[in-house]
Amino acid sequence: MKSALKLYRSLPRYNCEAPSALTIGNFDGVHLGHQAILRRVHEQAVREHLVPSVMTFAPHPRAYFALRGKRPELIPTQISSLRDKLEAITAAGIQQVYLARFNQAMADMLAQDFIEQILVRGLNTRWLLVGADFRYGHKRAGDVALLRQAGEQYGFEVETIDDVVDAEGRRISSSELRTALAVGQLDRARHLLGKPYHLSGHVIHGQKLGRQIGFPTMNIPVPEHCAVRSGIYIVRAHGLGPEPLAGIASLGVRPTVQSQGRLLLEVHLLNSQLNAYGKLARIEFLEFVRDEEKFPDLDTMIAAIRQDAQGAQDYFAIHGL
Repeated sequence: MKSALKLYRSLPRYNCEAPSALTIGNFDGVHLGHQAILRRVHEQAVREHLVPSVMTFAPHPRAYFALRGKRPELIPTQISSLRDKLEAITAAGIQQVYLARFNQAMADMLAQDFIEQILVRGLNTRWLLVGADFRYGHKRAGDVALLRQAGEQYGFEVETIDDVVDAEGRRISSSELRTALAVGQLDRARHLLGKPYHLSGHVIHGQKLGRQIGFPTMNIPVPEHCAVRSGIYIVRAHGLGPEPLAGIASLGVRPTVQSQGRLLLEVHLLNSQLNAYGKLARIEFLEFVRDEEKFPDLDTMIAAIRQDAQGAQDYFAIHGL
């Protein structure tokens, strides 16, 4: 049985003496490359009786610098919610996550202070896994050579890992995954993740319009800068019953019924009616159907939804759940 994840938003930790096997990164999406890194950390932690650990950041450092520089267009889109990221990290055997607030103090921290305050005193690091080009500290002044030097002084080992590539030799990265999701290439996303892409969230109350037009929907909030292309998707819903449920979903801002809507995932279950409010649903994206559209009237929109739902029924008749 896996241990419960210990999540720290500040240091020192509750159990600050426990020695760590650590890796550092944003881990957005927790794709196959990330999974290889996390497996390596877990293996080494078991071998050396250490706590398998991850240090990650909120917000993404690039998002912080984009906002500070008043360049919001440079904010990276978000593949996973924090919940989904932590769930995937835990599934890989990680028992401890330090979720560091990336702010001005973190941006200004000297490389040596990063090592001493976070790696040594904060996490009692005994083994560290980073990419060969890993940089840290103010103006990214710290590198792997400085880490190795500090490791000799403070008693931790540094291991580097090369890029993880797929069968075609292409690097598996969050950037590649964002690109696939941005254009609706769900097969490519599945290839990079090792499983279908999903979003999860608690079902919230909406406008109830779907119910009025004969297509009731579950409304699920998504990350503000969601990486997924807006549009209509064939989906599979988990967490609402003993078996997955077939559905058709719309990810977007509902331009036909709202002029300034927030991004929302609306899921219509094809053959099920249930009260899902408050439940945590995991929605797997199986196939991109079409882009979101602004229709001239409700009747035109209803006809399109009916056609989308029939297409999803045909998909599941062929592929099953």
